[in-house]
Amino acid sequence: MRRLSDVLKITGCHLGRRLCGLAVAASLAVAGLLQSGETARAEVAAWIVVDAETGAVLDHKDALRQWYPASITKLMTAYLAFKAVREGRATLESAVAISANAHAQPPSKMGFKPGTQLTLDSALKMLIVKSANDIAVAVGESLAGSEPAFIEMMNAEARRLGMTATRFVNPHGLPDNRQVSSARDLAVLARALWQEFPQYHAYYGLPAIKVGKKTLRSANREFLARVPGASGMKTGYICNSGLNVVVSATRGGRTVLAVVLGAASGVERAAKARVLVDAGFRQRSGRNLSSMTGVAGGPPADGYCKRNTKPTAEELLATYGTGGLRGTTALSYAQLDPATNGVRRPIVGQAPQQVVSADDDDVPTRDDGKTDWGKVMDEIIGPRSRVDQAVQVGLGVPKGRAPASEAKIATLATVPMPKEKPVSVMGAGSSALLPAASAQAPAGEAKPGAIFRGQPLVILPRPTPNPRP
Repeated sequence: MRRLSDVLKITGCHLGRRLCGLAVAASLAVAGLLQSGETARAEVAAWIVVDAETGAVLDHKDALRQWYPASITKLMTAYLAFKAVREGRATLESAVAISANAHAQPPSKMGFKPGTQLTLDSALKMLIVKSANDIAVAVGESLAGSEPAFIEMMNAEARRLGMTATRFVNPHGLPDNRQVSSARDLAVLARALWQEFPQYHAYYGLPAIKVGKKTLRSANREFLARVPGASGMKTGYICNSGLNVVVSATRGGRTVLAVVLGAASGVERAAKARVLVDAGFRQRSGRNLSSMTGVAGGPPADGYCKRNTKPTAEELLATYGTGGLRGTTALSYAQLDPATNGVRRPIVGQAPQQVVSADDDDVPTRDDGKTDWGKVMDEIIGPRSRVDQAVQVGLGVPKGRAPASEAKIATLATVPMPKEKPVSVMGAGSSALLPAASAQAPAGEAKPGAIFRGQPLVILPRPTPNPRP
């Protein structure tokens, strides 16, 4: 099948690469479907844009459709931690302990050995930046006494907040088809975090943390570095959901929140979020978020990520590029049509009539001829405007602070320490625990958490102070 650039030359389109590309890209997708029998890629599945202060819904698509939240789940885990601090049941220096259950969680994880202690402050940074599943469980156990008890807290809080399409079955978002939410519900949670805990905004904006000598970078770092006023919040991905994100940005004292569900790549996710945020700042009014309730549609069939193929650089530039079209939510070069079994069809007629020079719209390439994705992101998300240092995060608790199992904070639940050091053995979608003696690491090979032990607890200075209660 011909490349988009070749077709543009053949058709002699004179309106510029993007306006012509809108129609041609959809035609190529349909032609490819007919030739190969493959399923055409889906669009970003659902989104919502909300004014953080007023709760006005500025734009949305399928915002009541249930979807798998993936690691956006961890925003509820963080919310309950912040609430515990506010209510005096914990402090940011309270001890969080890694239990055998926490250690057994699949990646993404920190891999600390059972019995490891760290502060709630450090745990929250690892939770949000690294999206560490073991830390999510450890935080839940430390706050509620057990993972099941914490899940009950999550669902109770979701009901209290009015998250009518949401059900939690774990604190991290790992695959489980019973765990569902919606773009609307996740916007409710994000707005509650933003309004109730302004002192903790800096957590969501951390681009990276450094644990020992290892730097761990946020999957949201490109949005943070490239979008004016960006302030976080959390990404998520499992195959059945595609790539999700909750983002926020503040400009002129006004904050806009956006939720994007079901993107096909990290670049598309950030570009779509940028478009929605930009458009949100151009609007002021809309129906209130609280007036949107219920469920309208079920989550996708298993294997969503396999059906939703990554867009090419040409498709991304045609859809999100800066040639006068970015920021228009109707600019998408195709939309799903149930009558055609999900094949994308063009909606070019809704795009503004602007002439763009084709000479400036070629996909940027490196010296070796491959796509220069840095320049593509400059074009569709925005040029990098800031460089943030990684915040050093360490293990241990402050001197004089009792371990979690002996905590003097009576209302902070404890986590029993295992007698043996277990290791995780993964297989067939489940986890089993074996004594450490039966699975010793080969000589010279680092054991879980080895790179973190013995490192200094140092907090590097940042332009934005570390959050404190």
